[in-house]
Amino acid sequence: MKILVVDDEVRMAKVVGGALREAGHFVKTTESANEALETLQGEDFDLLITDLRMPNIDGLVLLKRAKEIIPEISVVIMTAYASVDTAIEALRNGAEDYLIKPFSIDELLIRISRLEEKKRLKFELDLRRSAERGRFGQIVGKSKPIREVLELIDKVAATDATVLIYGPSGSGKELVARAIHEKSKRRDEPFVPINCAAITETLLESELFGYEKGAFTGATKSKPGRFELAHGGTLFLDEIGELPLSVQVKLLRVIQEREIYRVGGIQPIKVDVRIIAATNRDLKKAMAEGRFREDLYFRIAVFPIRVPPLSEHKEDIPELVEAFLARYNMTLADVDKDVIDTLMEYDWPGNVRELENLIERAIILSGGKRITLDHIPLVPAGETRDEDDSPTGTLMALERELLVKTLEQFKGNKTKAAKALGITRRMLYTRLKKFGLE
Repeated sequence: MKILVVDDEVRMAKVVGGALREAGHFVKTTESANEALETLQGEDFDLLITDLRMPNIDGLVLLKRAKEIIPEISVVIMTAYASVDTAIEALRNGAEDYLIKPFSIDELLIRISRLEEKKRLKFELDLRRSAERGRFGQIVGKSKPIREVLELIDKVAATDATVLIYGPSGSGKELVARAIHEKSKRRDEPFVPINCAAITETLLESELFGYEKGAFTGATKSKPGRFELAHGGTLFLDEIGELPLSVQVKLLRVIQEREIYRVGGIQPIKVDVRIIAATNRDLKKAMAEGRFREDLYFRIAVFPIRVPPLSEHKEDIPELVEAFLARYNMTLADVDKDVIDTLMEYDWPGNVRELENLIERAIILSGGKRITLDHIPLVPAGETRDEDDSPTGTLMALERELLVKTLEQFKGNKTKAAKALGITRRMLYTRLKKFGLE
């Protein structure tokens, strides 16, 4: 951390500065607020540690001016004249902490360590938010199929029409749903997704509609469902083709009446929710087989949008690769041209999601350096494969290799490996078991 220490007591400034240097920080010391302001004008600092009472300009004034010069700088006030009012005023004006003289160097180092952790967490949160904005804020691609999808999004977003998004797994259906929400008048209200295939039939009804206290064993208090949580906004029903018939009947009634009944409840609850549904199933075929209600289908398919598989817009692959590189590693070097050529020739059974996962793995395998064909073990479409060399098998082999390399990198530390891979420890253990790497 780069730190500026300001104290008109020369000995105090030297003691604090020396201790911080020994702890591994880059430190500069000054003996007046004026000198500190000149230093801040010429250099960036992460932290300003300043005495409160100094001649000409005191610590609170320096705090305000420092924040004007470097808005993100952290400030710690040192004072031998501490009071509650002083502390409140310092914190109100943007100080992160204050120390009462005399204080121990250990106490100072603990406070700085906390500030470092706070900055790290904020940085990671900003990165996640940036990634989410990149992931859901725009749809990448200029091909004709993608332009057609974007045109449909623009047309339906201004309405409250129910939308059915259909297309193969991994093609970006949730991305389309979020784009509709973000362009609609409901953009400032919740976007609440639920994967209908990921929740058991016995739990799905209570997840959607909520439940009252005592509705079933373990219901010790009332809980709102996804419809209530999405009130005023958008409810995204992913994989709606997996809804059991018993829940389909209740969903149809909600769409018609705009009200729900919690499980165990007797009073209707009005909900103002826009419904967007998605499926990778052929719902017309499901209707013919009696697995999906015809009346529900026509209620949700007011405005259908087809999301094309990646194989139908391969010309977007270079732009997609560039977007994924920016998302996962801003400093990554270029990609070999033959990598792009290989990606363009591949048949992409897993669509855009497969491409994204492949690029993320390639970044890790390359160590954040130039990506070559060694990091992209795909078989181009049209080439022969051995019986055991299917696209799925190839990717499974790549996933196993990624797990092995990551564990080696962190010397078997599963917590660090899971964090680097962007998954939970439980997910990591599941994958290790899957590949016999326990």
